[in-house]
Amino acid sequence: MLIAAPLFLHYPIDGLPLILTTDASNIAIGGVLQQEVEGTLRNLYYHSQIITPAERKYSTIEKEALAIYKCFERMRSLILGRSIIIMTDHCPLCCIMQKTIKNNRVNRITLLLQEYNIEKVIRIRGCYNCLPDYLSRYPLEQEDELFNIEYGLASKDSFSIPPLTSQDKVSDIPLTTDTAKSHIVATMTLRPRKKQPKLLDDSTGALHSHDDFATSDLTSKSNVSASSKIPAHFSTNYFDITHLKTEQDKDPFIQRIISNLHCKSYRLSFLQEDNILYKLVSIDRYSERKRKVIYLPSSMITSLLRAAHDDPINGGHFSLARTYHKLKNHFWWPKVQNTIYKYIQSCRLCKQYNISRYKKYGHLHPISPPAGPFELIGIDFCGPLARTPRENQYVMILTDYFTRHVTAVALPNCTAETTAQSLFNDFFCKYGVPSVILSDRGTHFHNRLMENIQKLIGYNHIYSTAYHPQTNGVVERFNATFIPQIAKLQNAQANNWDEYLQAVVFAYNSGIHKVTQFSPYQLLFGRSPRLPIHAPSAHYTFTKPHDYFEQLKRTLHIFHETSRENILQQQQLAKVRYDRNRLNLHLKTGDKVLTRLHNSRGKLDPKFSSIPKTVVYVNHPLYAVQDEQTHELMQFLIGDLRPILLD
Repeated sequence: MLIAAPLFLHYPIDGLPLILTTDASNIAIGGVLQQEVEGTLRNLYYHSQIITPAERKYSTIEKEALAIYKCFERMRSLILGRSIIIMTDHCPLCCIMQKTIKNNRVNRITLLLQEYNIEKVIRIRGCYNCLPDYLSRYPLEQEDELFNIEYGLASKDSFSIPPLTSQDKVSDIPLTTDTAKSHIVATMTLRPRKKQPKLLDDSTGALHSHDDFATSDLTSKSNVSASSKIPAHFSTNYFDITHLKTEQDKDPFIQRIISNLHCKSYRLSFLQEDNILYKLVSIDRYSERKRKVIYLPSSMITSLLRAAHDDPINGGHFSLARTYHKLKNHFWWPKVQNTIYKYIQSCRLCKQYNISRYKKYGHLHPISPPAGPFELIGIDFCGPLARTPRENQYVMILTDYFTRHVTAVALPNCTAETTAQSLFNDFFCKYGVPSVILSDRGTHFHNRLMENIQKLIGYNHIYSTAYHPQTNGVVERFNATFIPQIAKLQNAQANNWDEYLQAVVFAYNSGIHKVTQFSPYQLLFGRSPRLPIHAPSAHYTFTKPHDYFEQLKRTLHIFHETSRENILQQQQLAKVRYDRNRLNLHLKTGDKVLTRLHNSRGKLDPKFSSIPKTVVYVNHPLYAVQDEQTHELMQFLIGDLRPILLD
């Protein structure tokens, strides 16, 4: 006799509203679709999904709205065309269907939900939101195959029963007459097995899964508990000392030493006991006492290093010093430290995961100051900032590399069309066309529209190296300067930072720059600006109208020459500081390297790529490397490359 109602999923009944309850956590979202029938809630659908690393950075209201959208997207076949009541424990979402929220992402989700018949959004207390809360904290893996199948029943032909292995018992599989005659219509996975990543074996280059190293799970019950505590791939079988005598007999160098042991010089350095050759080494550099260590034949060096470095118990992939000190009191062979060094340098896992305690490779290469104003300008976007009543959210910043003069424009977005229009109206039409424009590789700068404008107007557009914003450091430095200034002046309640933007830029342009020792205004116009706090300026009389032009030209020439000298001097000082205690590694064509991974990663993720790439072009500190599998060419600075030795 049943003591509780079975937990079955029901079909929706027409005419009654559906109730969708959702919740979100920092790792996943969850939701349950229910319907109240005769005072009883019936469960129709459960949904649980891990969110991406980018979505984990969303604010709380954005995650809760994302949970609603993902549930609607997954349950579309059940809820489309039916009346829906949304229940959430996040109060600010209760009004999303009535008015606009000051959050663009939430507003976009609201627009996507317009096709559904949503009656209302109700707030419930968190203590009553248990089921969605559980689903958002114990989620189904997104990459599981069951998650991606279409909702519904599949035919029996879609499934197959795996064959029994020799260790399976027929008695373990209960079969009844009804079971044998029934048709398989669907399968259910209560706890899906997480897919195991592929591992690359350093010695063979072959791909293995974790299952290749594990023993069978269908062995005797006595072995189950032991195998669950100690992983089977904790192997120490790399090195077998029992083969030492045989391998020494095969080694020609060892046999030559044995044959010369009658010589005094050999007897002082080597010893043979029980047909095993030993090396006599000093206990320490200050003592004349010696101890005997095994002379390891060359055929066993690799297996010993694998055991002493790669093995989790013996080595653990530690450094040269640790590995050497583990071996020096037990084994010896010629150039032992050099051999260990080369082996560790060829360890791909160490190259991928080790953290460098030194500064990045490569000395500083400053950009030479241009010949005059607006010869070279840097351009960049700052934002998104809080949206203002004028709908501005971004700031496009243009900085002249010679005068350090800044032009800043508040914009509602950073699309290619907006960028091109603002660049033409706010810079080209005011200061003329520069010779060179330097920017990053963002889509607002690197697109077909900007390329066509470049050809039409006639300037050279160059791009900084990927993941290296220091190339356009003059603009990046101003971004860090003006943001705090605007934050001090704006009215946080009115959110009117764009009203103070031009005032802050003028204050910057009228102040003395630390590098040039002149204000950008002086270098551009040949005089200091008149400010409201200044007294009336003095009057100058020139005998001829042309005298003012000559005086201005001489003044600008002096300003520009002095400014250029100051820039070069400051660049040299910066280079000395940057290059101090920094290695300037040079690579050559054909070298094998691993490339730095710049994407967001966890603490246990690799720092460098797993597949070595080949250097095909050298223009130090910039290198072009090629992937041997995809033949893709990529550019990297020397600081983002890690050389690796391959056998």
